[in-house]
Amino acid sequence: MRTLALDFGPARTGVAVSDETGTIARPLTVVASAESAAGLAAIAGLVTEHGAGQVVVGVPVSLDSREREQARRARAFARRLGARLAVPVATYDERFTTKVARERGGAGPLDARAAALILEDYLRARSP
Repeated sequence: MRTLALDFGPARTGVAVSDETGTIARPLTVVASAESAAGLAAIAGLVTEHGAGQVVVGVPVSLDSREREQARRARAFARRLGARLAVPVATYDERFTTKVARERGGAGPLDARAAALILEDYLRARSP
């Protein structure tokens, strides 16, 4: 099953997708203003286009495991997205993914590369 991962941000949300086996994650694109009606529609279109069976939204939990405003906003976004999609939407801790994506470099937009890191961690944590 393919999984779509989102590195949620109020201005830009990075998107990554896994292969059908749920083994490989690759950066896909960036969606502007994901919380808007147009942003939600763009994400729903990507879910359909890539045949994703689930979506994972990264939640930036702080080092002391407290949830600050951005984490609360990401969870609220995940709930809103879940109400719109016909596939399950999960959340996953995404501490430092943008920083690591910046340090690693690579092709594709930074936010999409960060989403790929979220997806890699999520898939690794779920593998038997």
